[in-house]
Amino acid sequence: MAALRIPENLAATAERTGLPEIHDWIAALPRVLTDLTARWDLRVGAPFQPGGQCSWVAPARDTSGRDLVLKVGWSHTESAHEADGLRLWNGDGSVHLHAQRVTPDTTALLLERCVPGSALAGLAAEPRQDVIVAGLLRRLWREPPPGHPFRPLQTMCDEWAAEFEQKLADVPGQLDPGLARDGMELFRALPSTATRAVLLCTDLHAENILAADREPWLVVDPKPYVGDPTYDPLQHMLNCRDRLAQDPHGFARRMAQLLELDAERLTRWLFARCVQESIDAPMLRDVARRLAPA
Repeated sequence: MAALRIPENLAATAERTGLPEIHDWIAALPRVLTDLTARWDLRVGAPFQPGGQCSWVAPARDTSGRDLVLKVGWSHTESAHEADGLRLWNGDGSVHLHAQRVTPDTTALLLERCVPGSALAGLAAEPRQDVIVAGLLRRLWREPPPGHPFRPLQTMCDEWAAEFEQKLADVPGQLDPGLARDGMELFRALPSTATRAVLLCTDLHAENILAADREPWLVVDPKPYVGDPTYDPLQHMLNCRDRLAQDPHGFARRMAQLLELDAERLTRWLFARCVQESIDAPMLRDVARRLAPA
């Protein structure tokens, strides 16, 4: 493990953030991986490239010959309930979770391996992706059981709105103040006005949907919350930048139809999320202006 390879995206996260705790966590990875491979009797290959932003992920095989994936993640807020979500879905549209090991700064998951494992993003045009994303979301949405551990969508939206406002204060003049105010008011208000609350993926897009042999497509890397299903197609839509810029209203109507959602509500969510992302993604400022409520 002395020559452990660090995936490109994980290395970039450490470089970009400069956080000592991430550098310390990466430095400890050889010891952590040695413990995990012994604990689960694994042979582990080189990590996937470019890999995740906050995790070390590699193909593995156990003594029974099962092809698996070992995901060792730096524990952070967004990934807090990935294992809980996978456990509840139990392979119905998502990869199976075989084992979990949690320490104060690390969450290790032993997962089903998708074969061939190619991402939907490289295999299908975006209109086809819409259909596949919608089909998977409708399978994943379910009422969580009593006593579930999942956080409400309201919590995430409140935190992201506060982060946005701090960023905007640091770079005044980057965004029309009225647009920013309206977007964040809506972003905070929409979760509480939902008529339905389901288990959400919140980060479903074509890079997190892999081709598999058990099913044509399986979801990986969810970030589960509970709340309004109308929120859930947003990350896929934001990743389709050209289509979003060309016709945001039409794109919202299409996804709403595929998901049997209210198109006006999805448009309002899309407006709020475009505002929230617009400091780091300036092209979304024009999209937000076009989506803004009259």
